[in-house]
Amino acid sequence: MAKKCIGNLKLRIPGGKATAGPPVGSTLGQWGLNMMDFINPFNEATKEYAGKDVTVHIKVYDDRSFDWTCIGRPVDDLIREKIKLEKGSGKPNTEKVGKITMDQIKEIVEIKKGELNAIDEAGACKQIAGTARSMGVEVVE
Repeated sequence: MAKKCIGNLKLRIPGGKATAGPPVGSTLGQWGLNMMDFINPFNEATKEYAGKDVTVHIKVYDDRSFDWTCIGRPVDDLIREKIKLEKGSGKPNTEKVGKITMDQIKEIVEIKKGELNAIDEAGACKQIAGTARSMGVEVVE
C-alpha cells in the first residue's frame, strides 16, 4: 500500500545552515519528524549555497517519514542580487526602487531553468519580470 501524504511544507532556509532551531525545528517538530534526518542531508546538499536562502519542499507521510526537494534560490533574491538592491519596495506601484534589464532577466531564467512553470523562455522572462514589478523594480529593454 502506498504511503499517504498528510502534509506539504515549504520552507526558506539558508543553504548549508539548517539547525534544530526555528524555522526548521519548530516546523518539523509539529509533524513529529526527526529533525536530524532532514538537517544533515540538507546541509550537505546545499553547502554550495552557503548563507543564501534556498526554498525547500517537504512532503510528510502518515508513517512519519518524509522526503524533500531543494527548489533552489528564490527569484526575488536573485533579482535583488542582480541589481544590488537591499530590499523591494513597500509600495511597488508608486515607489520604484531600481531597474532591471531584459538581459539580466534572461540570466535569472538561465539559473531557474528547470524550476519555472513556463512553456518557453519568453514565458519564463514574463514570470521573472512580473516578480520584479511586484517588488517595485522597473523592467527596461
